Amino acid sequence: MNTSSARGPATAGSQTLSRGLQALELLGEAEAPLTINELAEGLGIHRSNAYRILRTLEQRRFVARDEAGRIRLGPKLTALARGVAPALHTAATPAITELAYRLGMTAFLTVLDIDEVVTLITVEPSNATAIARNPGVRHPVERGAPGHAMEASLSAVERERLLGSPEFGEAALAAKRDGYALSRHEVVEGVMGVAVPLRIPGEPPAAVAVVHFSLPESLDDIVGALQGAAREIAQNYA
Repeated sequence: MNTSSARGPATAGSQTLSRGLQALELLGEAEAPLTINELAEGLGIHRSNAYRILRTLEQRRFVARDEAGRIRLGPKLTALARGVAPALHTAATPAITELAYRLGMTAFLTVLDIDEVVTLITVEPSNATAIARNPGVRHPVERGAPGHAMEASLSAVERERLLGSPEFGEAALAAKRDGYALSRHEVVEGVMGVAVPLRIPGEPPAAVAVVHFSLPESLDDIVGALQGAAREIAQNYA
C-alpha cells in the first residue's frame, strides 16, 4: 500500500472539516451576517473554496443566507446546542425568554468550556432593539461579564483545576463581592453586559447574562431580574 497517498485524503479531509468549523466560529462571532468575500477573507482562502464550504454547510442547515446573500448561522445549530446540556437547556429556556422581554435586552445563558465562555441559549426580544448573539459563540473566560461571574463562582481549588491557577482576576473578585459581574466593551466594542453565576450540581459552571448598548445608572433592577432567573432555572432543573 502506498502510505503517503493513503494519508493524503485524510489530511485534505481534516483540513476541509477544520475550515468548515472555523467558518461556523467566524459566523458565530460576527456582529452581522457576512458576505462570501468576508467569509473567504476570514478563512484565508479563495472565494471559490469558501463557496464550496458554504454550500456544504448550507445543505446541512448549519448556515443560511438572507435575501441579500449574506451568511448567518442556521437553525441546525440551535438543535445541536440543546444536546450540549439538554436538561439545563430545557430548564433555562423559559426563564431566559422571560428575562429578555422583561428587561428589553438580549438575554443568554453561558457555560464554561475549559477556559472559554460558550453561549448555550440566547433570546433577542422582539419588543426592543436587541444585540444579536448566536448560540455557540465563545470567547476567553477573562473577557466579559459572564466569564467574570463564572470565575467568581469557583473555589480556589476549582479555579486551579479548571483555569490553571488559584488566583482570581480583579473582575472576578469584584463579582464575588457584589454578587454580579459588569463588563463594558470587553467582548464587543460599544456593548455592556451584566451577569450572575449559576451553579447546578452535575452541570458546568454557568452564568445568566444580558447585554445592551447602554445600562441605567442603578443596576439593582437588572441584577434582581438576573438573580431571579438563575433561581428559576435551578428550580426548574431540580
